[in-house]
Amino acid sequence: MSVREQKMAETRKKLIEVARRAFAEYGYADTSMDKLTAEAGLTRGALYHHFGDKRGLFAAVVDQIDSQMAEYAQQHREQPDDLWEGLLLEGQTYIQNALNPEFQRIVLRDGPAVLGDPAHWPSQNRCLQSTRECVEQLLAA
Repeated sequence: MSVREQKMAETRKKLIEVARRAFAEYGYADTSMDKLTAEAGLTRGALYHHFGDKRGLFAAVVDQIDSQMAEYAQQHREQPDDLWEGLLLEGQTYIQNALNPEFQRIVLRDGPAVLGDPAHWPSQNRCLQSTRECVEQLLAA
């Protein structure tokens, strides 16, 4: 990775990190892009370059949260030798994560209002695909 690419990745990561905290605390509507970029020590131009707009940044935050949750749930599913037990653990993990206030505000409340139907979110499709594969394995057994 070139120095330029590394710097771009760091900028993107910093914006998502600061935005995630802001969206969790204030919600989408009350999160100011000026305050967010100031806290990140970056310009609005950097935000627009990487994400297009506030909605694009929000989508990146939702994707990060969903991806982390899917990875965590899959790790729990793979722990037991029994597929049924794994599927139950995966479901419990999803429920535990859904009880997290950050997850509730960003993904469950603001997500559908800002991004539309969760069934069309790429990260949601990854979560569903993982569960679908487990169920298919159970049916084939």
